[in-house]
Amino acid sequence: MERANLEARARALIEAEAEVFRARRPRCAAAHDEATSGFFDGVPQHWMLDWPTPFPLVVDQASGVELVDLDGNRIVDVCLGDTGAMFGHGPAPVLEALKNAGTRGLTTMLPSSDAQVVGSLLVARFGLPRWQLGATASDANRFAIRVARAVTGRAKLLVFDGCYHGAVDDTLVDLVDGKTISRRNLLGQVRDLGELTVSIPFNDEAALAKALAANDIACVLAEPVMTNCGMIPPAPGFHDALRRLTREAGTLLLIDETHTISTGLGGYTKVHGLEPDLIVMGKPIGGGVPVSVWGMTQAISDRLHVIRREQSGHGHSGIGTTLSGSALQLACLRACLEHVMTEDAYAKMQANADRIEAGFKAAIAAAGLDWTVSRVGARLEVVFSPVPVTNAAEARAAASDTIEAALHLSMLNLGYLLTPFHNMVLVSPALSEKQAEGLVDAFSTLIARLAERRAAA
Repeated sequence: MERANLEARARALIEAEAEVFRARRPRCAAAHDEATSGFFDGVPQHWMLDWPTPFPLVVDQASGVELVDLDGNRIVDVCLGDTGAMFGHGPAPVLEALKNAGTRGLTTMLPSSDAQVVGSLLVARFGLPRWQLGATASDANRFAIRVARAVTGRAKLLVFDGCYHGAVDDTLVDLVDGKTISRRNLLGQVRDLGELTVSIPFNDEAALAKALAANDIACVLAEPVMTNCGMIPPAPGFHDALRRLTREAGTLLLIDETHTISTGLGGYTKVHGLEPDLIVMGKPIGGGVPVSVWGMTQAISDRLHVIRREQSGHGHSGIGTTLSGSALQLACLRACLEHVMTEDAYAKMQANADRIEAGFKAAIAAAGLDWTVSRVGARLEVVFSPVPVTNAAEARAAASDTIEAALHLSMLNLGYLLTPFHNMVLVSPALSEKQAEGLVDAFSTLIARLAERRAAA
């Protein structure tokens, strides 16, 4: 009943805040017109309509953590392209690399003079000895899965229920009544993804051991902390068990750091000493330019050389795309790895994340709400649960689309952009202490409004 009352008040808040949003953004409203834009649904990607606003915010300028929309409204961005702009919009070294990249050709299907430096930087930063490039983390995951299947001679993939691995078909599954099925909202999916993909609950060591016992899983693909349906931390000892059980079963371990790169320098894997066979890094690694990297152990690299010689000896492997590995990507990777993704940057991120975490928890406690704040480095998430969730089922039970929409829309009207689809706040090194404090003040104001409504009921 209490949740129902809170959601009723949240719906009233959404209605009021939607009117505020509309009044401030007539130009954004006019820009969203499918008939004149030429885009399906009036937006470059149809899911851009999934923000909890009456119509999409249209960005005119972006720099650091500040967005300016078509109507001149200034917003502090703590969504940051859902990690793609984690280091801020337009980091100066990346902009300089972009300015100079054209002198080498933007894409040539050949290595540029940055290639050797970038390769060495990847080895030093993330640990694994052999690397390849992709355009997106989705691509990198696809390629790494293909390699895992080639090396092991097995077809099946294991993922955790509620996972996020981009647009990789094999991972777009749900666990329903103990059975792995294709997600119901997939467009154009013509095969049963559960034939080759196994989904189990995160943090369930017994389920993991049972799934691996048949010795037919090529690889386990895992975020080290689940980030897509609430932020779900690993239980103590779970990563040790994951590594031990996969090795015993002859199954490779592929760690996807697309979101958990927020943990610290080198990602969660480096900070916490994980030992994956394959790893994927995407989104912010090129400072906002579309590029991803995936790495492998020497043992996998050696085996891959043998397989290629046996099968064909040439590059027609189905792995890689024409515009991947370009001079433009290499230039931006080098700039980001050398000058943007630094110890100092992460220190600034963590310091402000400390402030925000403490402020959010204090506001929630003052309002008497039974919510928690989960965190992985510079990434924080408000979870509508009195205790940290341990798997996707618990996360789904705790979620409320209505309360989430009220938070997002109200915070936007207060000048702060949260991440859609969940309650995530990402802290950039470009965020100032004053902006971090302003975010906490805005959140506290909003939570107080909900609490007052609650108290009046």
